[in-house]
Amino acid sequence: MSGYLNGTSLITGIQAGMSNSYAILSNLYKDGLNQNNLVEAMGNSTLLTSTGGMGATFASYLSQNFGTLDKNGDGTLSTNEVQTLMTQIANQGLTRQQITQLGGMSGISADMQGTILDHFSEIDTNHDGKVTAGEIQAYNLTSKMAKRKVEDENTMIKNTSIFYGDEDKEFSSSLLSYKWLNDD
Repeated sequence: MSGYLNGTSLITGIQAGMSNSYAILSNLYKDGLNQNNLVEAMGNSTLLTSTGGMGATFASYLSQNFGTLDKNGDGTLSTNEVQTLMTQIANQGLTRQQITQLGGMSGISADMQGTILDHFSEIDTNHDGKVTAGEIQAYNLTSKMAKRKVEDENTMIKNTSIFYGDEDKEFSSSLLSYKWLNDD
């Protein structure tokens, strides 16, 4: 695992990006944020520049998921509908697709995003297809403990090897096996 994965930063970063991008997009289109406006926003180079590309990324996500997000079916996305999405992400986590589409908006590095995606099934301990900040933090702890266990085992093997006078002997089994092998 490369570095510490911060699930809280991922989720709050995406929420901040969503909130800022929605504010910009909804201010651009006074008639409401509808599918046509989202398509137009994705082609707006001024918007791309003013939001560092986040508005276009968010617009693309909203456009691709418009039917699901427009809960009341009125053809526009309201502040409440976007807030519902953000609350849902905070409470239920992110799917692999959401991390892929929105992860860049979170401010985490591409390397961290890649690590989360590479270990997604390990991180998703309840196997609901989403990872929460808590699951990511738990994965960090589990990974840290596993790494420490390997380090401790290697230290014990090295120390036992020194005790038995075999500093140069290559060994990859348990300590008990090591002792029995040397009693011949």
